[in-house]
Amino acid sequence: MFSRRLSLIACAALLLSACGSTPTPPPVTPVAQQATPPSPPRKVRIGLALGGGAARGFAHIGVIKALEAQGIVPEIIVGTSAGSVVGSLYASGLNGFALQKTAMAMDEATISDWALPLFGKSTGVLKGEALQSYVNKAVNNVPMERLKIRFGAVATDLRTGQPILFNKGNTGMAVRASSAVPSVFQPVKIGANSYVDGGLVAPVPVKFVKDMGADFIIAVNISSATEGAATASSLDVLMQTFSIMGQRLNYFELKEADIVITPALGNMGSSDFGSRNLAILAGEQAAASVMPQIKAKLKAKQQAH
Repeated sequence: MFSRRLSLIACAALLLSACGSTPTPPPVTPVAQQATPPSPPRKVRIGLALGGGAARGFAHIGVIKALEAQGIVPEIIVGTSAGSVVGSLYASGLNGFALQKTAMAMDEATISDWALPLFGKSTGVLKGEALQSYVNKAVNNVPMERLKIRFGAVATDLRTGQPILFNKGNTGMAVRASSAVPSVFQPVKIGANSYVDGGLVAPVPVKFVKDMGADFIIAVNISSATEGAATASSLDVLMQTFSIMGQRLNYFELKEADIVITPALGNMGSSDFGSRNLAILAGEQAAASVMPQIKAKLKAKQQAH
């Protein structure tokens, strides 16, 4: 009897022991942590700085054609004067060939609106409204901030002499202000201020392209050489004066560009609209001649990113 009771007590003790113990969990097999893949390098933002030079600005079209042929398309464009005209149309979505077609069809009369002097006084022989309308029609009245490529136009504040970058609002008006050569075009009133040609302060607007976020800047300098430049008209004389004034500005400005393209325009005058086809060809040739440098520097910049 006693041994039976002892057996029962022993069984109960074993059961209680089993109930009170915590079962040992099975070993956990660690899951190998997957390494986070490195972020792909950020695409280099290409910027295009298009300088001023009136009719010599047709060369910009040739440069754009040559760049596009190699798959080089900018994400940022800033233009001064003639550069702002070409730049705005390019930013609206016209490719190089469409730009050339537009240029060849351009009639000077469509951008010339003569102003009658008021009591013998005039601030410019052209009002500039025709140029504004021409550009707005070409870009389908799209404001600057809604163009397909980020675009800016540089003008000069007539009161302070400071450069101003327009990158929002009426595209045609900004281009008109950027192209308002003093004594040729009337100053453009925007808000409380009046503006004239951006070539006075930024002949080739490299700094503004950089300020807008470009990593790789291609500058196109179409200003005439100070020696042997054509001075057959009052516009030629004015543009030659601009070139002389802008030489020092360009010296420092162009140093900030990764590539400077200078089309061989010879003695082409600023009012020589009849040579537009030759100017386009000169732009293509100039860009093609430095294409190996562009590709090598672009590759190095991409690797650095």
